[in-house]
Amino acid sequence: MEKHLLDPERLRKIPPQFSWIDQRLVSERHIERLSHAADALYLFLLTVADARGLSFYSERSIGRYLALAADRLDHARKELLRAELIAYRQPLYQVLSLDGPRLSSARGAGIFAIKEIFKQIGGGA
Repeated sequence: MEKHLLDPERLRKIPPQFSWIDQRLVSERHIERLSHAADALYLFLLTVADARGLSFYSERSIGRYLALAADRLDHARKELLRAELIAYRQPLYQVLSLDGPRLSSARGAGIFAIKEIFKQIGGGA
């Protein structure tokens, strides 16, 4: 299968700190906003992706590796898509860069913790 970037503007780069996984997942609290299944799927995709963040493991294989039923895998993938951590066009996944503008923020959509909503209402206080 020929792999092509799904979102060229969000090409993942290896982070500058001593870690293959970008520490901003923790420092920017991305990991706290995800379910354990979504965290596991994201870690799996980071592990199997090529240098451009691309992989095309089948749903069945991913489900087997992560011990996730098809519906839980689908839900985890949708979480990662909403969080804009991946792009997906079956069967191709792209792990996206954490750099750059968040598409959902630019559109005014997305999922926010209630604490974030109150911060925005209160002017960041």
